[in-house]
Amino acid sequence: MTYRVAWFHPFSGIAGDMTLGALLDAGADLDFVIATLNGLNVDGWALSAEQVDRNGIRATRAVVDAPEQHHHRHWTDIQSLLEQADIPDRVKSRSLAVFEVLAVAEGKVHGVSPEEVHFHEVGALDAIVDIVGSCAALESLDIDEIASGPVAVGVGTISAAHGILPNPPPAVVNLLENIPTVSVDVDLELTTPTGAAIVKGLATSIGPLPDMTITASGYGAGTRDLPDRANVTQVIIGAGTPTDSNSDNSPETVIELATNLDDITGEQLGHAITELIEAGALDAWVTPIVMKKGRPAHTLSALVSLAQASELAALVMSVTGSLGVRTRQLDRVVAQRHTVTVTVDGHDIDVKVSDVNVKAEFDQVVAAAEALGLPVREVAVRAETLAQEL
Repeated sequence: MTYRVAWFHPFSGIAGDMTLGALLDAGADLDFVIATLNGLNVDGWALSAEQVDRNGIRATRAVVDAPEQHHHRHWTDIQSLLEQADIPDRVKSRSLAVFEVLAVAEGKVHGVSPEEVHFHEVGALDAIVDIVGSCAALESLDIDEIASGPVAVGVGTISAAHGILPNPPPAVVNLLENIPTVSVDVDLELTTPTGAAIVKGLATSIGPLPDMTITASGYGAGTRDLPDRANVTQVIIGAGTPTDSNSDNSPETVIELATNLDDITGEQLGHAITELIEAGALDAWVTPIVMKKGRPAHTLSALVSLAQASELAALVMSVTGSLGVRTRQLDRVVAQRHTVTVTVDGHDIDVKVSDVNVKAEFDQVVAAAEALGLPVREVAVRAETLAQEL
């Protein structure tokens, strides 16, 4: 089965309509996108596509026709809209991921919880069409993984619902935390909150074009012509390898979160590790340390993806009561691996198989051992032996 990867190259920035336009240009089915959007049960919009020229590059411009709305949606309103929508599951989960990071970023700007955020421009109907439409276009192209290059941002100031704002605006800055950016000497908003949220919420890696066999490409046009570059977002689509298999042992970029704690129990530390892992952290651990005045303490650390760094840093502070979290960008190399499921006396157990190790999922091994009345070690050995024989 082919594993399909879409890599975005936002060398002139990225916006929701540019993302959608690029995917349509790469072959996404406009009729499928419109049919999916109809599943939202929201009226008053129309979507079309037109061919344009941007500094000599033929590109597709996604044109969303939606009336200006006088009410502002909350994150909870959009969440309810998406959860009740009759749309494909992957479109729904991706759209929710994008809007969630938007809510967190906007909440940080205004000093409120994500649930209290008024979405203003990004909650307008055209932005909903851009985001859900982009996720529908990804589904039309059967994209399994999204990656991105560094994101271009402009300079100077811009006009927004709150008046004059710095460029890039605060919400975009929050969304691009721990994501490599490139400053372009253009006094325009090259990257919008919607575009930045698509990268933040969906991209599993940020960097150069990943190894792939290219099968398609597309260019999504912005509304303006820029003086020295094509105002387009490029997408390259191809057959690749899942990030977590890392077949060539090339480094992937991750973020290490760390905070020192001297007023928390062992049980609370264990709970924090569990919360981080369940929220998507790649790893989490505790290191004993000695702080000033000889106080015994612990450092809680976690490895997280670029896309989840801000979200999980907030989780660390929420769970532990810490007043701050350090971040550090690292490269890691992961051995090629895959997961197989074996059956030991009627009990399914997942086993991770790599070139250097075979490891059964411990919780499943324990459950099977207790049900069978066998030693944990025996069940683990049997599961791992079966996996090696596949």
